Amino acid sequence: MLLIILLIVVVFLLIVFLIFYNFYFLRDPARQIPSGNNIISPADGRVMMIKEFDKNVAEIEKGYLGKVRAMTKDVASKGYIVSIFMSIWNVHFNRAPVDGVVKYVTHNSGKFLKADLLASTFENENVQMLIQDKSFNIKVIQIAGFVARRIVSFIKKNEKVIKGQRIGLIKLGSQVTLIIPSNVNLQVKIGQRVFAGETIIATR
Repeated sequence: MLLIILLIVVVFLLIVFLIFYNFYFLRDPARQIPSGNNIISPADGRVMMIKEFDKNVAEIEKGYLGKVRAMTKDVASKGYIVSIFMSIWNVHFNRAPVDGVVKYVTHNSGKFLKADLLASTFENENVQMLIQDKSFNIKVIQIAGFVARRIVSFIKKNEKVIKGQRIGLIKLGSQVTLIIPSNVNLQVKIGQRVFAGETIIATR
């Protein structure tokens, strides 16, 4: 009798998980993509970091200068790093921040630290997407977390993307980092909630 009860409980929990996963976690609501010459958020979540960088100095804690240079060198010599923390409750589809052409999509192995830590931005496993628009390059980095260990990309090299287009998915809590040149006007601040495809990160 106990075995039957345990089996029923397991089956019930499995059904609840499948319902949550398919109808809540994988939800993909429509978004109103803002027009104009702007850069929009690639992810839902909370802005956890905004840092300036240039070719000589980075406003980054000691020990990450080399990693910052490697991550930013094909975007600009000077700009901003904007990191967005995605909790398990956020929509997890990622969207293109601008119109452009995909120059590359690369997978990089690494750690699986908690996604809300600064170190995870530079040390965790990630997928980097470089998008070239008419005036500059911009990079979207999908970063794995302690729980989120599967990153899915929907785009490939030389593909044209449209601002707001779905470009990937990270399963469970994670982080998305945006690297942009300095000749923009930032429109967000640390702690602000942002929405993929709708929130304007910067204007040009």
